[in-house]
Amino acid sequence: MALHSVTPINKGWTFKQVDDESSKFLPVAQFPTNVHLDLMHHNLIPDPFVGKNENLVQWVGERDWVYKTSFSASEVPKGGKSVIAFDGLDTYATVVLNGKEILKTEDMFIPERVDVSDVLKHGSENELEITFHSTWMVGKKLVEKYSEHKWGCWNGDVSRLAVRKAQYHYGWDWGPMLMTCGPWRPIILETYSSRVSDLYFTTTVDKSLKSAKLVANAEIEGEAAEVKFELSLNGKTVASESAQARKGSATVTFNIEEPELWYPHTYGKQPLYELSATVLSGETKLDTISKKLGIRKAELVQRKLEDQPGTSFHFEVNDIPIFCGGSDWIPADNFIPRISSQKYRDWVKLVQDGNQVMIRVWGGGIFEEAAFYDACDEMGILVWQDFMFGCGNYPTNADFLALVKREATENVKILRHHPSIVIWAGNNEDYQYQESENLDYDPENKDAESWLKSTFPARYIYEKILPDVTKALCPDTYYHPGSPFGGKDTRDPTVGDIHQWNVWHGTQEKYQNFDKIGGRFVSEFGMEGFPSIKTIDAYLPEGKKDADRYPQSSTVDFHNKADGHERRIALYLVENMQYKFDPFEQFIYSTQLMQAECLASAYRLWKREWKGPGREYCAGALVWQINDCWPVTSWAIVDYYLRPKAAYYTVKRELAPITIGLKRTVTSTPANKYTRVDVKTVHKIEMWASNLSLEKRTMGVQLKAWDLVTGKETYSKSLHDGFVLEPNRSVEITEFEVPVEKQNAEEEQRTVVAAYLTENGKQVARYINWPEPLKYTHLQKPKDLKVKLSTSGDALEITAEVPIKGVAVEAADDGVVFSDNCVDIVPGETVYIGVKGLKSGEEDKLDVRYLN
Repeated sequence: MALHSVTPINKGWTFKQVDDESSKFLPVAQFPTNVHLDLMHHNLIPDPFVGKNENLVQWVGERDWVYKTSFSASEVPKGGKSVIAFDGLDTYATVVLNGKEILKTEDMFIPERVDVSDVLKHGSENELEITFHSTWMVGKKLVEKYSEHKWGCWNGDVSRLAVRKAQYHYGWDWGPMLMTCGPWRPIILETYSSRVSDLYFTTTVDKSLKSAKLVANAEIEGEAAEVKFELSLNGKTVASESAQARKGSATVTFNIEEPELWYPHTYGKQPLYELSATVLSGETKLDTISKKLGIRKAELVQRKLEDQPGTSFHFEVNDIPIFCGGSDWIPADNFIPRISSQKYRDWVKLVQDGNQVMIRVWGGGIFEEAAFYDACDEMGILVWQDFMFGCGNYPTNADFLALVKREATENVKILRHHPSIVIWAGNNEDYQYQESENLDYDPENKDAESWLKSTFPARYIYEKILPDVTKALCPDTYYHPGSPFGGKDTRDPTVGDIHQWNVWHGTQEKYQNFDKIGGRFVSEFGMEGFPSIKTIDAYLPEGKKDADRYPQSSTVDFHNKADGHERRIALYLVENMQYKFDPFEQFIYSTQLMQAECLASAYRLWKREWKGPGREYCAGALVWQINDCWPVTSWAIVDYYLRPKAAYYTVKRELAPITIGLKRTVTSTPANKYTRVDVKTVHKIEMWASNLSLEKRTMGVQLKAWDLVTGKETYSKSLHDGFVLEPNRSVEITEFEVPVEKQNAEEEQRTVVAAYLTENGKQVARYINWPEPLKYTHLQKPKDLKVKLSTSGDALEITAEVPIKGVAVEAADDGVVFSDNCVDIVPGETVYIGVKGLKSGEEDKLDVRYLN
């Protein structure tokens, strides 16, 4: 019997435009690839990420393109077959092998396999040709064909809803419209007589966490019947067993004593077992497949809460409740094939280093590459996985539903072994769209067939097809109909998750009041901030010399796709701080500080609501968003080139295991119901601390204050020598009036207050609270701000004689990397920022900015 051989078909590819007689076949830039990468490679289109070139390349998406190559193939052994596996074709493709059509595709997310045994030539070259038809054109025609459907969406053209292509390719409020096509994932020739077509498992961890049962299943294609299963850890066999395949399936059960459990990185290690299945013919190994897995118990807990309405929405891993601070993820490029495995790892490492524990794969992008999920498995990042639907009313004609079911089935099979994935969600904001357009939705109606006749027929996808698929294929992982979803509607803060966009969008609330607009789990919220000046210089056609190198230029505006961004950025800037447009770098700094303050406020205030068992009033906050798909001003906290913005660091500090928080309140009480003069105003500060570790911690609590104009220390007191922080929760410490010599003499508006937690004499948490809005404060320009490299060479030491808000350092060299940034300075203290890549004496190469 033939062994399973795998041969990539990745050489000799050429491409051309179909409907242009002058077009000639040219070599591709790489493989896998897409048409924009190949056209750029031959200078046939400009880089769409530079200037306004996006406009100049729109024609590409309305043309058909053909790719072809030739390859040799060995003769198929008796009893064997040859199959070409297409891991991803984007999107509408016709595949011809040696003049015979072998495949038509209409979904970029579905891997295809075609038996070509009778079509292959042996002893001569085989011609493989793939014609990619314009998805834009196909989608427009489908909208016309199904005109009875109530088409509508946010972002992009409604025709995107008709096709199973990455929805962000149609443009979004943070990304360009670039309608790609091409062989975007590998193409492989396989020859075999028998193979393991799928390997999957379920794990059950005992309540004691001291044992686990793993049921492994292998699907077998071909006549071979004996399958050997092996489970190993760190290269050592833990268990092995053979089974006979019946009706193409073999199953074994492993009982594991004292398993090494997989944890999120904040709570333990990430041991990855390897499960393999080998199909045998006698002593001959015909095929082997292996997958890495983590043994863990993961569940979403929704139970009644103490003292507040609704239910919790919190994740537990190995019985540990997790406060899920993290980010939303979009595709890291408009041109997916050029994202390397290392770049995926770099992105996930930024998430891990930022003290984040969860990442949400957003429904308008793609089912991500294996390298992304592998990195999350290895680094202990929990994954919230959306299905690929977003911001619209999707159709439900029979062909579309069949395609959706197959797409879901294939991708759940591909991804279900990853221990990092702890939830599937049906869509992104489609229920919100339903509400905004008053489409039919009666939660009491459980007749699924009737949903198809409503104005919101896609409910059938989210509440019938997708839960059926996940229940059948991945029963241990929770399925959530959408994000957001829960309660009486998607805005209900007491049940399920919410997207809180009333800061920036909606009612445009002040970000200091995030605690008033929280929810059980906030899976989206955000604030825009400009990217690094280095990123802007990279997209300006003339770089630093470009005439549009200023904040309000048309090119800079073009690289911000958010509707109304000019007004919203201006609103939050003018509400909160003094700023200026020149120099451009200072304006960028101001927007980043605004974003940093906003997001830190959200995490700080919502984590305060993580109050322990039965009181998980807020159990997670995922910022929109961690990353960008091109160089742009957006809500990302790290830009396209992996350059962190200031917000990345403030979020990192708020998600540290031990934090302390302060919030100012102002209450005014009239002496009687008639007066408007005899009013007593009290300025208070609330203090709390958060302990996300699993150990009880005993802390010292200190409080200090300074006059921000003179820099004089006006207050210093030890509040506690042994304040107990119970594990895995936030706790209130005290409330006090702003320490001033004379109340109601406006001293409160010039008093900076700092709180500290110490343990065994070492500072473990620090937070500086400023009078707000910052624009009213008389911030002083320091005369003695010092930023110097430590003698060890691994940290910057920052000091000043007056309080300084948001000291940010940046280097022209991307090789200089900081572990922290945008820090507040008070007199008498040295703040240390970890640094790599900076040599002694090079401090003068740093750009240092602060609010003034």
